[in-house]
Amino acid sequence: EMREAAEELFADSDLFTSVAGSAEETTLPAGSVELVAAGQAFHWFDPQRARPELERILQTGGWVTLIWNDRRKTSTPFLQAYEELLLTWATDYREVDHTRIGQIEIESFLGPGEVATATFDNRQSFGYEGLEGRLLSSSYSPAAGHPKHRLMVEALRSIFDTHQTEGRVTIEYDTRVYLYQM
Repeated sequence: EMREAAEELFADSDLFTSVAGSAEETTLPAGSVELVAAGQAFHWFDPQRARPELERILQTGGWVTLIWNDRRKTSTPFLQAYEELLLTWATDYREVDHTRIGQIEIESFLGPGEVATATFDNRQSFGYEGLEGRLLSSSYSPAAGHPKHRLMVEALRSIFDTHQTEGRVTIEYDTRVYLYQM
């Protein structure tokens, strides 16, 4: 879905080329990129296969940046309730929670050398439809037809109605950025 969205967004750009690849098999020529950037999907990489592929496609002295949002879980009553909803209804939330990836795992993947890090405050404001769409787009959200799906959506509506202000709720994040020169 993300690739399709990028293809649509950058359809008129001569600077964008979409390729069918993965972190482990990019299909890009050796030494062809200056920077590899990965977001939330980093936690799905196979480190034993992705690391050699990065080394292969990066130019000498190339850079790797990893960027994602860690949702704050306890900073507001809404976020506490949202976390409880995920723990109760999401199918594999604990298994795919990327907050299990820390500095040690990142340094192990990238290898020896200094990993520069930065953290930024970030937030998203949602009406109910946007919040539901955000929840249902998560990989751990039970799909329509799953026994937990309807119950989770009903619980989300209740949480939203309880915590909304002027028809909106806010999800707060810590945006984590890791930068490494190969």
